[in-house]
Amino acid sequence: MTIQKYEVNQYMIGSLLSKVREGEIAIPEIQRPFVWDASQVRDLLDSLYKGYPIGYLIAWRNPDIKLKDGGFAQGRMILIDGQQRVTALAAAVLGHQVVNKDYRKVHIRIAFNPIKEEFKVADAAIVKDTAWIPDVSTIIGGQVGLLKAVRDYQKVNPNVEEEKIENALTALGDVAKKQVGLIELAHELDIETVTEIFIRINSKGTVLSQADFVMSKIAADSKYGGPSLRKAIDYFCHLSVEPGFHAQIKENDPEFAATDYFPRMAWLKGDNENLYDPSYVDVLRVTFGIEFGRGKLSDLVSLLSGRNFVTKQYEEDISEASFLKLSEGVFQYINETNFKRFVIIIKSAGFIVNSMVRSQNALNFAYALYLGLRRKGGNEALIEKLVRRWFVLSILTGRFSGAAESQFEKDIRLVNEPDFSEVLARTEQAELSDAYWEFGLVQSLEVSATSHPLFWVFVAAQIKANDKGLLSSDVTVGQLVAHLGDVHHIFPRKMLKDAGKSRSEYNQIANYVYTQDSINIKIGSKSPHVYFAKVLSQCNGGPLTYGAINTEQLLRENLTANCLPEATLSMGIADYAEFLRQRRILMAEKIRAYYFGL
Repeated sequence: MTIQKYEVNQYMIGSLLSKVREGEIAIPEIQRPFVWDASQVRDLLDSLYKGYPIGYLIAWRNPDIKLKDGGFAQGRMILIDGQQRVTALAAAVLGHQVVNKDYRKVHIRIAFNPIKEEFKVADAAIVKDTAWIPDVSTIIGGQVGLLKAVRDYQKVNPNVEEEKIENALTALGDVAKKQVGLIELAHELDIETVTEIFIRINSKGTVLSQADFVMSKIAADSKYGGPSLRKAIDYFCHLSVEPGFHAQIKENDPEFAATDYFPRMAWLKGDNENLYDPSYVDVLRVTFGIEFGRGKLSDLVSLLSGRNFVTKQYEEDISEASFLKLSEGVFQYINETNFKRFVIIIKSAGFIVNSMVRSQNALNFAYALYLGLRRKGGNEALIEKLVRRWFVLSILTGRFSGAAESQFEKDIRLVNEPDFSEVLARTEQAELSDAYWEFGLVQSLEVSATSHPLFWVFVAAQIKANDKGLLSSDVTVGQLVAHLGDVHHIFPRKMLKDAGKSRSEYNQIANYVYTQDSINIKIGSKSPHVYFAKVLSQCNGGPLTYGAINTEQLLRENLTANCLPEATLSMGIADYAEFLRQRRILMAEKIRAYYFGL
């Protein structure tokens, strides 16, 4: 027999908002930026006024939790779909402030014209126009009675028909009596089931991640500081992208500014580093992994709810301890010393800009690994080496490209082994054998597009070695990457296209190299044997045409640094396939030397 997983109830708007006001229904997004604009709030009210449906809301009731005194507390309902609609109603009907995209608390005032029965977003002109009631919340919310509202309106609009005004304002007040459907999901459902139900019944097909559930759970639990913890995660992520946001937090959210979190993230106000700009998903994944030794965020929802995985019951002690552990994890995550040292480690591996990192999960796990190893203590230089190696290994092997969450959970357990050096050595023996370097990696390099992670490992190897760009005597690959230099086709794209080569053929990563823009332009669509003939000429006293390399020794050093076979000097279109084969071998050899030099 199939168990009913939800029930559907109809609530009047006024009753629903009362549940919000009394805390029975938690709106976890209330302190996050309100993504609707004021015109969408206006349209929502207009739909309700005209009797149009506004869609179902979905709520998930927290499980009843066993208290320390042996009693039980009934769980609140967390609104997981319809947050924007309910927030809009709370703003327009109850007069609640919302947080805008700049994280400023603002009022959204919707005006109503009872003559035209029209809604508009209130502005200075509307406020001055007596034909408009500048804020509908006074009437829908019941602060002003119907008779008074009619009299007040007629007083400034004496020529308007009273009955028409009374009918319009009655209909406006009745907005609070309009009904909305609320799908209430059973509290015993696990998060995977809740996620599936959400996706199936949501008409827009919105993808709701388990991290969203975690953030909703955190924000809805004020007993253990959830709202402040939620803000800490959100604010840190926003500050990492916009350092100037620090002053706005201090000005607009003094309550949060007084918490222990705010001074811990103040260092970001002067930080312009963008190598690792985390999202709330990243923060949760790292902190959950290192504090709880788990990788599946669905387990975090359960733990924050107080779930005892043995008895299958929900206990307050577990909920309290879980919030404390997560909070401590966030403190460690946002710590200036931890964060900056980690970024330096990644940069020391040659990954100097964010665009080079094609696996955010590899970056996240590397940070979790760093925090875990530092907590255990030990030689800092060894910790840095282990983090660098594991990060690059993860990218080389596509470690998190499949079931990332499951892999994260498997790997996080390895952090607690007595000697992580042995863990790394075992993994290298299994996944980075001679066969991998000599055959597997070479074959993997047979791909197109500079977005491929292996291309950026190769570039990182060049940066680490302080290599010069192709045909450059002074400008390094690192400088070109940092300043958005050109990625050049060694066999020019136009030449290959004219020869009938496809996009996947001429955009092979073995055909890419960093070079200065001025050199790239001069090469144009010339074949390698043509432009290298000019380079050889300038190495023998001829005029400098392509860069400033002026000796054959410098040229050969430059070819070696960029993994170009010496035969490239005389290659034409007919040699393209052979060029790619030889260069892939050289690129793999360079990456191998780079990896074991980390």
